[in-house]
Amino acid sequence: MQQQNTIRMKRTTNRLGLLALTLGLLCSALPSRSQVSSYGDKQTGSEYGNELPAVLKGAAIDQHLNTTLPGVPFVDETGKPVNTADYFGHGKPAVLALVYFKCPMLCSEELDGLVQSLAMVHLDPSKDFNVLVISIDPTDTPAEAAKKKALYTRRYARPGTEAGWHFLTGQQASIDAVTKAVGFGYVKIPSPDGKTTQFAHASAIQLLTPEAKISQYYLGVEYSPKDLMLGLVESSDHKIGSPVANILTYCYHYDPHRNKHSLIVARVVQFGGMITVAGLGGFMFLMFRRDLKLGRDHALTRKDQDHT
Repeated sequence: MQQQNTIRMKRTTNRLGLLALTLGLLCSALPSRSQVSSYGDKQTGSEYGNELPAVLKGAAIDQHLNTTLPGVPFVDETGKPVNTADYFGHGKPAVLALVYFKCPMLCSEELDGLVQSLAMVHLDPSKDFNVLVISIDPTDTPAEAAKKKALYTRRYARPGTEAGWHFLTGQQASIDAVTKAVGFGYVKIPSPDGKTTQFAHASAIQLLTPEAKISQYYLGVEYSPKDLMLGLVESSDHKIGSPVANILTYCYHYDPHRNKHSLIVARVVQFGGMITVAGLGGFMFLMFRRDLKLGRDHALTRKDQDHT
């Protein structure tokens, strides 16, 4: 009997520990209004409830599969005039990332995610495909593009593939032609002092066939190496993929209501965390109820035995 009581106490202690862990996860999943976001932090726009700010409604991504990327002029990271058509027609697919080089956070995360994924893909830029990183900011310069290329090719750490990475800047007309073809919506947001401009935009990369047709979209800032590998192989075979779920991650924007910059991110991560916590909480509740019932039944049985 004493051994059964000891086992029951251990079970209860373990479940109390799990309950504490569940409560800790719940606290971490809920947004904190008092927390100040440092560089690199993400924060949901809780002040807007479930409604996106009006500015972000223009920062959507419409998936224009099978649309041809237009041939328009840009300048590469060396200052050389190029045309987007230069990177197609040679039997190689391409990865396209629309960012801007002064971006305070999300663009870097997007490129980090791309580099990390490509590092696990057994295909090489230049030899097997091209990477086109095009700035949506007409004030970005080739010098800034060169710095970004040096940074990310160094992180990619595959010598001899640098010729397959192309960081392009250009005029507004060329930027508009590319973003319109891709379905990449973004909104300029000037700062209150008028000295800087940021862009509200979603994070995504696209794959293109050797004929410059958009074959696949990958949304967010992390990309499955397996999916990316398969997408590149299918793109090289001129196959067009299917639309993907439109779960978006947004970049910094200026909040005119609070006179500060904040970050709006897709709520799916927080929502998924809350579902997990709710599931753990429900499991713990059922286990405690069972223990209490077993304890009551044991007490009644022992009482009956004492009376007899």
